[in-house]
Amino acid sequence: MEIGIYSFAETRVDPETGRQQEAGTRIRNLIEEIELADQVGLDVFGVGEHHRPDYAVSAPAVVLAAAAARTRRIRLTSAVSVLGSDDPVRVFQDFAHLDLISRGRAEIMAGRGSFVESFPLFGYELTDYEDLFSEKLDLLLRIREEERIRWSGRHRASIDGLPVLPRPEQDPLPVWVAVGGTPASVVRAATLGLPMALAIIGGAPSRFKPMVELYREAAERAGHDPSTLALSINSHGFLAPDAAQAVELAFPPFAEVMNRIGRERGWPPVSRARFEAETALDGAQVVGDPEQVVEKILHQHELFGHDRFLLQLSVGPMPHTDVLRAIELLGTSVAPSVRREIGGRPS
Repeated sequence: MEIGIYSFAETRVDPETGRQQEAGTRIRNLIEEIELADQVGLDVFGVGEHHRPDYAVSAPAVVLAAAAARTRRIRLTSAVSVLGSDDPVRVFQDFAHLDLISRGRAEIMAGRGSFVESFPLFGYELTDYEDLFSEKLDLLLRIREEERIRWSGRHRASIDGLPVLPRPEQDPLPVWVAVGGTPASVVRAATLGLPMALAIIGGAPSRFKPMVELYREAAERAGHDPSTLALSINSHGFLAPDAAQAVELAFPPFAEVMNRIGRERGWPPVSRARFEAETALDGAQVVGDPEQVVEKILHQHELFGHDRFLLQLSVGPMPHTDVLRAIELLGTSVAPSVRREIGGRPS
């Protein structure tokens, strides 16, 4: 199994003005986190795309390219690229550049996005939200298959036999589809024969087992061998040397973020009791000491048989030193233990 991290590069927001604080510092810290993840033997690092004051990165490929120059073997992916509000030609070119800089370590994780600020920002209608993603994913996959493109659609200008350059080192450039548990999204990924990243950020992970079964069944119906399609489980979490310390560090920033977003969306407030309950073996929060995190990853592997596990570090702004320590524990303690049990790249 591959073990890695993804980050949204969370930033602090001035509560009075709503303005973003210290974006530059957060991005520089993020590059240091990616560098450490590579040094301690983790397999993957993903960076999310957002266009909000509470997250620092709106162009993941730029940050990942900076990290590529300071890393040796870790794979570098978006988490996610909000494809519906972007141009697939430009997305492919950006990640082809990243692939060349990194000598074949780039990936694209395409998703519809859990936030919608990018759609009005780039001139798209939210009523076209689903169609935009489907059409642009089709174009992105065409581009990775063919250097010279003939394509037409409803939401983007046609392309009449033009080349898309440069070409990446990997052929094909890996494209994952990120889903949050919507059956239609699961079936789309399976039908296209694409690897799927499934976000489990709340509730019992066992509830998502039917989604994984649907993915494999739909892939087989579409003529794909399910055993060849990679599955990633992406989860919130945090590590510290002591389990109680991990909860103490993780809960306050988690609650601040979730309650702030909850006020936008009408969610009930997050309670400490609920958070702690979800750190149990059958909960969604992968929070604890290394032994507990290993146990949880192995428990979920029994449910899903997945090929990759990505941990979101962190959900809300945390001291950089605490995040670095969590990365070190994940790479030096958790990943080797998981690999010994179910296989994976040696550290």
